Amino acid sequence: MLMKQHCFVVNIRDYKFLIRFGKNLKKLRVSKNMTQEDLAYESELTLSQIACIETGRINTSICTIKALSIGLKTDMKSLLDF
Repeated sequence: MLMKQHCFVVNIRDYKFLIRFGKNLKKLRVSKNMTQEDLAYESELTLSQIACIETGRINTSICTIKALSIGLKTDMKSLLDF
């Protein structure tokens, strides 16, 4: 099943994955007592990008995952381990 999400179409299975990834990112961020603003600053991403990733509204790239891991001071594996 396909669904339209903002300007692109995603498979419902992919959408569920994006939601799970976003929830895991938020859990890791909160566990480190970081706000979205803190993570945006530390990872050199925008606040809106962090918010969109955490809510599953965008399909992020591997380079962004690397930036998030740097910002969280953790390994990339922990971001994908959910």
